[in-house]
Amino acid sequence: MNEQSRPGSATSRATKPGLAGFAAGVRVAWSEADEAALAAGSRVGVGVPHESAHLHVSGAAAYVDDVPERAGTLHAALGLSPVAAGTLLGIDTALLRAQPGVVDVIIASDIPGANECGPVVHDDPILAEGAVRYLGQPVFIVVATTRDLARRAAAKARDAVRVEPAEPVLDPRAAHEAGRHLRAPMELVRESEPGACRRAIAAAPHRLAGRFSLGGQEQFYLEGQITYAIPTENDGMHVLCSTQHPSEMQHLVAHALGWRSHQVLVECRRMGGGFGGKESQSGLFACAASIAASRLGRPVKLRLDRDDDFLITGRRHGFEYDYEVGFDDNGRIAGLVITMIANAGHSTDLSMAVLTRALCHADNAYFLPEVALTGHLARTDTQSNTAFRGFGGPQGALVTEIILDSIARRLGRDALEIRCANFYGRGARDVTPYGQTVEDNVIAEIVEQLVRSSAYHERRAAVAAFNATSPVLKKGLALTPVKFGISFNVPHLNQAGALVHVYADGSALVNHGGTEMGQGLNTKVAQVVADALGIGFDQVRCTATDTSKVANTSATAASTGADLNGMAALDAALAIRGRLAAFAAERFETGIENIRFSNGLVRIGGTSISFADLVRMAYEARVQLWSDGFYATPKINWSPQTMRGRPFYYFAYGAAVSEVVIDTLSGEFTALRTDILHDAGRSLNPAIDIGQIEGGFVQSMGWLTSEELVWHPKTGMLLTHAPSTYKIPTANDVPAVLNTTLFDSPNREPSIHRSKAVGEPPMLLAFSVLLAIRDAISAAGGHRVDPPLRAPATPEAILDALDVVRAGGDAP
Repeated sequence: MNEQSRPGSATSRATKPGLAGFAAGVRVAWSEADEAALAAGSRVGVGVPHESAHLHVSGAAAYVDDVPERAGTLHAALGLSPVAAGTLLGIDTALLRAQPGVVDVIIASDIPGANECGPVVHDDPILAEGAVRYLGQPVFIVVATTRDLARRAAAKARDAVRVEPAEPVLDPRAAHEAGRHLRAPMELVRESEPGACRRAIAAAPHRLAGRFSLGGQEQFYLEGQITYAIPTENDGMHVLCSTQHPSEMQHLVAHALGWRSHQVLVECRRMGGGFGGKESQSGLFACAASIAASRLGRPVKLRLDRDDDFLITGRRHGFEYDYEVGFDDNGRIAGLVITMIANAGHSTDLSMAVLTRALCHADNAYFLPEVALTGHLARTDTQSNTAFRGFGGPQGALVTEIILDSIARRLGRDALEIRCANFYGRGARDVTPYGQTVEDNVIAEIVEQLVRSSAYHERRAAVAAFNATSPVLKKGLALTPVKFGISFNVPHLNQAGALVHVYADGSALVNHGGTEMGQGLNTKVAQVVADALGIGFDQVRCTATDTSKVANTSATAASTGADLNGMAALDAALAIRGRLAAFAAERFETGIENIRFSNGLVRIGGTSISFADLVRMAYEARVQLWSDGFYATPKINWSPQTMRGRPFYYFAYGAAVSEVVIDTLSGEFTALRTDILHDAGRSLNPAIDIGQIEGGFVQSMGWLTSEELVWHPKTGMLLTHAPSTYKIPTANDVPAVLNTTLFDSPNREPSIHRSKAVGEPPMLLAFSVLLAIRDAISAAGGHRVDPPLRAPATPEAILDALDVVRAGGDAP
């Protein structure tokens, strides 16, 4: 056995069990601490395998496309705009209807309800009408007898769609300068008096100004966008959809059909990944399939080809930054001004909330005494950008890390010293720019522990010694912190519901409003219910998310899945346990305080009976054995008008040290080693949490180093629209040594079992890789010039920065 799963213990890729262990049902990352927790009756804090792991590795896990097709099922495909901007003059539907196998062609005027799938602002049509806004925008739906025939007919869009083209605007800076914005600018300012920020910068002993460019990122979920719409009796629609937000899909489909929400049932058993790309943008495909199914009275499946998925859907927002900063001789910031320009794409989507979170995370782990942040949503003729793991938080935090790194270079100091000098304090220097007091600050302890465990100072000296004798290969080292706010920054979304049923044999069934996309949400919720009822994990089953069971749910996003749905399920389970305890106390004539549930037994004073026996007796006595549960996150308040309040229930913390080596001739880099110490509170499932931390780190490393999005500058065609041209990280890109440790500290707030979210915060851990590359580039010039490195740090970007460093400065 190993010690991987418990707080305070490390794991690396080399020590993890292989797939055979999952397939055989072997316990993963099991430890003596897990055994002790089980012996004590706890079902949380134990590294049990993902509830579907054996199905994943054996190929038995059912996704939407695996659902047996009903007789008469038709297949839909989308015809896409061949130009990036212009006026839609007409569509030759006769040409499309004449294609083999085509049953119907649907254009915007055929939609019975609203031609609209925008999640917040109604500016995102299902099908283009009047104008086309980006190359790849859906213009029509073709329905055919087979998927292949539907796709072949849809490919005729170049011949069938007549557009008067216009010059597209693709660059967010150009759009910003032209005044093309989707919404008014957002400002987050903290000043002791008006104008204090600029005065603090002017009066500071040292000043810097610069700009930074950060690219977007494709979600690249393994399962693409898909919907299977099945008409039901009395004008109903059963929608099987790969989505993070079933309730929103229900509302959008109802609006598109001109129906009420109760006519639409949306179901999602699991997704093959989401990462934010299926929060709002699954709506277009749910609507398109449902419109066709309702119009034809037959089931319709719409499954995107990977290229079309890239061309139609949006992704993480790329950002452009301009900044000015003033600081003292110790590198402590006196004043900071940042302008952020987010590439929103052609419509609003979730961009306002993304930009809000970016502004609220610009501080990361640092106290900024005088700060003025301004955010703009640039409207470009590209896909509408949307949610992506981190939801703007990483984009906000990264620019400040770049600024601190530049301050360190200007002062000739180790960047870690500068970071520590600016950390939030306790009791002082502890209020964020938006007014929330940082009450749970553990960043200093995390960094101190990681510095020791990673031998940071010794390795810093070793890197310098290596670089002094290596003219071509240069090493870099960086340690970066994480402070990430947990909650939706739209307060009403911080709520969840659940249903728990206990059957007469003592087994339990759970349904909640969260969606499973591989992150282990159902596993954690099942653990919570098993623990509350004192029964085995194998006695609890989670069913598919279903809008007819738990209504008006929030998206599974913002790292809140386990927090919200775990609490709602716990509320329901405790209600059932309370009824059973009251029944047992009355039946056995004892006080309710003498009833204990654990290890499948109910202890009643000095005697014990099995949980199943008590449940059977309660059923025969007509005790209610099911309950609903509800949870609303407390303490949350936020004003988007003033940009003030408490948008986050708590903060998750972490830090990472990364060491890299770059080849100064080719621009290639290799990640040699990463040490991670991450705060998961009192982890519900350490094995799953470690997997999420490592997965988030690698995904973020891909965003910052290899995943480059390129549009043709004239046509607006996304050129990186397939795995052949868009490089996500592989196993070979993961650091050869990857040490991951959970920081042993319960959540200060009463979250579910005092755990903390781990979905999004790890995305900030990979900053250490980008800044280590920056450090290595700087070493090529003797650390005399601050490297103008853009992200992603592709070989081309690294070589461009090296040219400037070797020339002694004057970045373009």
